[in-house]
Amino acid sequence: MYGYFGPAGTFTHQALRTVAERSGRGLDARPYTTVAGALAAAGRGEVEASLVPIENSVEGGVGATLDTLAAADGLRIVQEVVIPVQFGLWVRPGTALDQVRSVLTHPHAAAQCRDWLDHHLPTGADLTQSGSTAGAAREVSNPASQYDAAVCAEVAGRMYGLTCVADRIADNPDARTRFILVSRPGPIPPRTGDDRTTVVAFPHVDHPGALLDILQQFAFRGINLSRIESRPTKDQLGNYCFSIDAVGHVDDERMAAALKGLHRVCREVVFLGSYPHADASEQPAATVPQRSTDDAYRQAEAWFARVTGR
Repeated sequence: MYGYFGPAGTFTHQALRTVAERSGRGLDARPYTTVAGALAAAGRGEVEASLVPIENSVEGGVGATLDTLAAADGLRIVQEVVIPVQFGLWVRPGTALDQVRSVLTHPHAAAQCRDWLDHHLPTGADLTQSGSTAGAAREVSNPASQYDAAVCAEVAGRMYGLTCVADRIADNPDARTRFILVSRPGPIPPRTGDDRTTVVAFPHVDHPGALLDILQQFAFRGINLSRIESRPTKDQLGNYCFSIDAVGHVDDERMAAALKGLHRVCREVVFLGSYPHADASEQPAATVPQRSTDDAYRQAEAWFARVTGR
């Protein structure tokens, strides 16, 4: 059984269907009301793995996921999935767009549709941000609801019997959200040649060059970073950790060396896994400088052994 950040009808639920289809198994899933709850269930072994959002192309990283993973003990990312994110304005049957006076949705959806809503909702219409897009659809489906419309995905609108009065209202038509499947530690997925490695780095102290120390571990070894975000450690004002996605696999010599270097310059390093890049079939693998290939590392080791007699 999978867990996921619910309820049913969200983009996370839609992404989980994609995961199940790719694995060739049916969708046996349990929704959780928070990201932390879904990840904790995976950590306890209550579910085989949980799917949660980690990054959106418009809004950036999902703070709840990044913070929970940074503080978690014994969780690993084993897979990622990226899906397009499109929203519509859904109402109870019989409601017209010019009758909409109050709209309910999730904060991320509101942010991604802000310009459209500003230009197309009737003057004076209120926008409330709370819960989830699917929860908004469920609330609007209640005839006694104070809300006239929900900004949500098509799957949620149809699930709750609503009517779409405006489709594809996101300000960025190419918006996508990345989700990660997280489980308890086990065998690391094998290297594919187009992988990601995710870590959280905690610097020793706040000193000049602390971030540079971290970045150099990757730059010196020819490793590209696809995402880096600072997050408060929540123990003291001004203390931050860095959540990092690096291009490569822990079985790559360069990545292993970078992680060891990271451990030397940081107070703590949380290894969250190496796993296939979701778009591996659509994009060419990242180019690795000749000096950073596995063969270059092996040649260096052989040279060192030869000249030192070790």
